[in-house]
Amino acid sequence: MPQINDSQSILFIVISISILGLTFFICWAIYYLARILQQSFQIVKEMRDRLCKVDTVIDSLKEKIEHSASYLLLIGEGIKKLIEIMKGREEKKKKYKRERS
Repeated sequence: MPQINDSQSILFIVISISILGLTFFICWAIYYLARILQQSFQIVKEMRDRLCKVDTVIDSLKEKIEHSASYLLLIGEGIKKLIEIMKGREEKKKKYKRERS
């Protein structure tokens, strides 16, 4: 250990301890900054994955709606024909009842 002869040697010791403490603090801050950046990149990646999944779901719903819209026209035509058939049966029943009375 060096001898402490005067105030200049005390000053140099205090400066060296201060520089050591400042170096430790800067290293600690850089480490936490790196961790924060890593977590932010991970969050961005997860959000991209979720947005991709949402986009996939929206595309599949869009396809289902488009397909169901094309089938909806066919279903509507089928219902119209079914109603016509039911009306025809009711008319036949009415005619049959009139003939029997």
